[in-house]
Amino acid sequence: MDIKDFDFHLPDDLIAQYPADKRDLSRLMLVDRADGVVSHRVFHDIKDMLVSGDVLVLNDTKVMQARVTGTKATGGAVELLLVEKTGKGADEWLCMGRASKGFNAGMKVFFDGGAFAEIVQAGSDGFLTARFSAPAERIMEKFGSVPLPPYIRRLPEAIDKARYQTVFAECQGAVAAPTAGLHFTPELLSEVKNKGVDVRFVTLHTGPGTFMPVRVADITGHKMLSEFYSIPPNTFQAVRVAKAEKRRVIAVGTTTARSLEAAVVNGFDNARLEGKTDLFIYPGFEFKALDGLLTNFHLPGSTLIMLTAAFGGHENIMSAYRTAVKEKYRFFSYGDAMLII
Repeated sequence: MDIKDFDFHLPDDLIAQYPADKRDLSRLMLVDRADGVVSHRVFHDIKDMLVSGDVLVLNDTKVMQARVTGTKATGGAVELLLVEKTGKGADEWLCMGRASKGFNAGMKVFFDGGAFAEIVQAGSDGFLTARFSAPAERIMEKFGSVPLPPYIRRLPEAIDKARYQTVFAECQGAVAAPTAGLHFTPELLSEVKNKGVDVRFVTLHTGPGTFMPVRVADITGHKMLSEFYSIPPNTFQAVRVAKAEKRRVIAVGTTTARSLEAAVVNGFDNARLEGKTDLFIYPGFEFKALDGLLTNFHLPGSTLIMLTAAFGGHENIMSAYRTAVKEKYRFFSYGDAMLII
């Protein structure tokens, strides 16, 4: 498929720069997967669209304060985005970085209080490896900020520490929020559970790949960056039983969708419940786990809109996106939501 098949006109003023006043008062577009018919609701209404016996699966990853700033020995400013531990030492991390004259091995980045990071390796792909003199988690906590995505054109503010995090975030390790989950409040989740909906969790640590553009015309040539996922046995069993009993499994977010589908790509009898996945889902993909998908509105030409189109149908989704623009829905991380069912 051609990347142009996933393009649409998006006015800049529809890119949400701040979250809605209340999480569950975002707008919600309901898309019928069978015929593409859309209707318009408020997110809190999602409780009316779920029924007893549904399995609702959410991603409980927690966003790190992964963007840290320091200085070179010369005094120049340096910004590092900590992505994940390399496994080659307690405090060696894969990072992305920004410095006026780039990075080279042996260069040191200094932080207030005497801590520093030494560049072990600087690659040509935008990534580098850094070894920290103190636990990186402590440095992030003291000097880090929320790594807002690049289309939010402002510096992080106090509101982002809470709102760029789901209310059920548990397992720290992400550099981007699983944004479909941002709309839920504790009260709404309680209402959903009280209806008999089985609420379950997986973990996928969202990495920088969520922002990486597709740079090839033929999207089948795109390579996803690997991300760690883990599915608890009780979540997997709930999904498996629901599928056997013809009950619905609804994924909250593309990260949850990728976790579930990566686990069963070789079938439920050969499931892999933990590991790293670079699964790229685009139209033509055969879904084995999902019966519904809740997701935000995504960038033109992104892997996220491709996954959404794979599930909802290309024509259905591109038509729904044109409607969203016409109806002035808010887009991206702090924007509104779409439920495909």
